[in-house]
Amino acid sequence: MASVSKLLTPNPAASLSFGSRSSQSQPRCLIGFKTSTNFPNNLSSSLRSHQRHSHSPSGPFLIRCSQTGGNESPANRTTLHDLYEKEGQSPWYDNLCRPVTDLIPLIESGVRGVTSNPAIFQKAISSSNAYNDQFRELVQAGKDIESAYWELVVKDIQDACKLFEPIYDQTDGGDGYVSVEVSPRLADDTEGTIEAAKWLHNVVNRPNVYIKIPATAPCIPSIKEVIAHGISVNVTLIFSLARYEAVIDAYLDGLEASGLSDLSRVTSVASFFVSRVDTLVDKLLEKIGTPEALDLRGKAAVAQAALAYQLYQKKFSGPRWEALVKKGAKKQRLLWASTSVKNPAYPDTLYVAPLIGPDTVSTMPDQALQAFIDHGTVSRTIDSNASEAEGVYNAIEKLGIDWGFVGSQLEIEGVDSFKKSFDSLLDTLQEKANSLRLVSL
Repeated sequence: MASVSKLLTPNPAASLSFGSRSSQSQPRCLIGFKTSTNFPNNLSSSLRSHQRHSHSPSGPFLIRCSQTGGNESPANRTTLHDLYEKEGQSPWYDNLCRPVTDLIPLIESGVRGVTSNPAIFQKAISSSNAYNDQFRELVQAGKDIESAYWELVVKDIQDACKLFEPIYDQTDGGDGYVSVEVSPRLADDTEGTIEAAKWLHNVVNRPNVYIKIPATAPCIPSIKEVIAHGISVNVTLIFSLARYEAVIDAYLDGLEASGLSDLSRVTSVASFFVSRVDTLVDKLLEKIGTPEALDLRGKAAVAQAALAYQLYQKKFSGPRWEALVKKGAKKQRLLWASTSVKNPAYPDTLYVAPLIGPDTVSTMPDQALQAFIDHGTVSRTIDSNASEAEGVYNAIEKLGIDWGFVGSQLEIEGVDSFKKSFDSLLDTLQEKANSLRLVSL
């Protein structure tokens, strides 16, 4: 079924080229499994209209940005369809690059949404020549580098939103979202985040866009305020149960403060990060070094996630929530993020397979998505052994590992990583702009 194709390395010189529009193939986001020769009967006409009709070379798809000619045929039914239809979990793709029409094979394979972040755009824009024409026009029009960056990003988001709009419509706003994050430089700026979220929401101007806001302490009030303005939000970089509860409360507070009589179009997901938790906790367990500690390696992340699902069920029930439901409110779904396996010794579906449950989202990058399509098993697992999850969580705490420290440290690292990606991309764009000006002289 799935087969991993070797990533072709983009030509470094091409990313700095600002010549005429090339007829050569552009970087593509493709998926790694064989395809059928015909469209499935349930492919909507609106999605068909976006499909290009260029010649398709033989061979499997890729799930990454690469210099390939591309395939246009949709995939057969996959485990992703079963994941949604049988267990109520929405599989999303954690990547975005041009041309966004290459998302079509993923949509056909069962992908129901897309997430992006500064690191994803840094990789897409800096390693590709697909953005050069638009960037050249922006620079020649006198745009500053950061303004040009946002125009590049907004175009990708708008185009992706169009592709997922049929899913959004079919589910009455329950699915089919595309996420774009505010500047990571605003992670400690409450008011700046609010204004940036409003601006992004207005400039993208699509009903199925999620504005991503980090779950830092200064941004918790931002989440409430943005939700209160009727803007749908993907809350990102959640690493602890305490912070997750604060995120839920911010969502509920925002709905209550909105004054809207119909809350059905204000939705949210809470992106709870998984694999990075094991990366840090495993190091702490290895430092302790006892047999008991070593036996807990690779178990912390899934255990905490299972407890997060319990918290989700508790918070979205009872009188307070029922009062909001009467106004059309929808639950803030848990979204499992950072689902790729960092430790090669672990199963490649470790952060997908044990976290399957209704009303949740699993956003998967290339590695995790391909692995689950190839050999993933679809069954409800998120609450299949809650007592074991609680036991692992408590055992780690008894060993002296502070879950509060783990959450805080991972948040710092996550914000810092996104800031570095953002700054690196702006530097790359500045270099491209300087090269363009030299060519123009």
